[in-house]
Amino acid sequence: MEMNKLVEQTEKSLDEIRYWTWSELMMVLKKCQNLLPKARSLGILDKCLDSLIGRVASSCETSPCPSTSSPDSSMFRLSSDTRSTESLKNNFVRATWWFEDLLTLDTRVIEMLVKLMVSRNFDQGIICRFLFYYQKSRFASATPDEKIKIVETVIEMLDSLDIRSVSYKSLFGMLRVALNVNLSQCSRDKLESMIGSQLDEASLDNLLVPSPVKASYLYDVNLVLRFLKSFLGKDACCVPLTRLKKVARVMDLYLAEVAPDPYLKPLKFLALIRALPDSARDSCDGVYHAVNLYLEVHSGLSEEEKMKACCGLNYEKLSSEAFNHLRENANFPSKSAVLAVISQQRKLKGLLQDTTELADFTDSPFNSFETVLQKGRKDEDSEQQIVLYAKKLSLSDENEKLKAHLQGMQWRVVELEKVCRKMQTQMTKMIKSRLSNQRNAKSSVPRLCS
Repeated sequence: MEMNKLVEQTEKSLDEIRYWTWSELMMVLKKCQNLLPKARSLGILDKCLDSLIGRVASSCETSPCPSTSSPDSSMFRLSSDTRSTESLKNNFVRATWWFEDLLTLDTRVIEMLVKLMVSRNFDQGIICRFLFYYQKSRFASATPDEKIKIVETVIEMLDSLDIRSVSYKSLFGMLRVALNVNLSQCSRDKLESMIGSQLDEASLDNLLVPSPVKASYLYDVNLVLRFLKSFLGKDACCVPLTRLKKVARVMDLYLAEVAPDPYLKPLKFLALIRALPDSARDSCDGVYHAVNLYLEVHSGLSEEEKMKACCGLNYEKLSSEAFNHLRENANFPSKSAVLAVISQQRKLKGLLQDTTELADFTDSPFNSFETVLQKGRKDEDSEQQIVLYAKKLSLSDENEKLKAHLQGMQWRVVELEKVCRKMQTQMTKMIKSRLSNQRNAKSSVPRLCS
């Protein structure tokens, strides 16, 4: 009988719905949600929601806001006694005045409302603010089951919006809420995917999420690995390099934070390092610092386990300071220091080869490199030899910037060559034999004129 009475009352006035006061519209919506299936089948709910959206959209374009203090208040009546002139001029207030009134609607009606707003091209930034406001406001008095329904509905609606309109800070706030309720796996996946897709906006504090209750480690590293997976998507090559580098900087800080965790396994630590492609880092000094902390805390690991933790290091991307620290670092396995030397020598040869190719120099870069190394072992004139090598590059006036760059590379070679000389006594027999064979093979090649 109540439904029939409602239908009779509303059918008479639906054609005049645009003349209803805001309070009358909200009253009908509340009644409709109590009789939702029937109200929707008769089209009453859709018409009310359509009218509501129209009024909200219109009010965002005008300064006055509707007063809900009286059922007789009109849509655009200025309520100067409850809202100051300064507030009325504020765009945020004009756009969000209706938030409080819609808190009485349940999640089913909110879901319908948001879908209609999206279809009508309503400002998605405003929709996003409303959804977070709805979740926070409703949570205080909600039962555990209602909290789950509210969070899942809000996540579902946020996922339907343009991710660029969703507040990243608020997503992490939602994550903290989600960790304390028994959400469905589908809702968790959607929330993590939204966060992961914007990981370049994250800070270190955002990522330091405590581990689940039953887990032994301090921070939820598996969650961060899932974030990284969502960020990279199916093809890491499609992610702009600038975004990759931003994430790499934050991840280096994160690695340093989780490294002292005594329960963090080597393979899990390595997974965090290798989650990003090598191109994301111009330098591996941050990774080296984190690995050093990890090995210092996990001193009881076997040599094999320590090497697993070191596998994520790109020795060629270490600065001279980090390289010098590594070769004297007792925390690292000896094999790691040997690999670092090999990588640095490979880098030296690559630098000289690239320099020679760019300058169109006719002599072999490897021969020149060997000549410099041989002279360096006899005396300290190797630095002058490499500088002379750079001066012999024949470049046009248009390539002055390139010339300066090449000279800088040569000084880098001088620095690294000094390190290599000091490491000769630590080289394995295989490396010594290899260098000896190279010198013998090239002994017939004239040395570079000094």
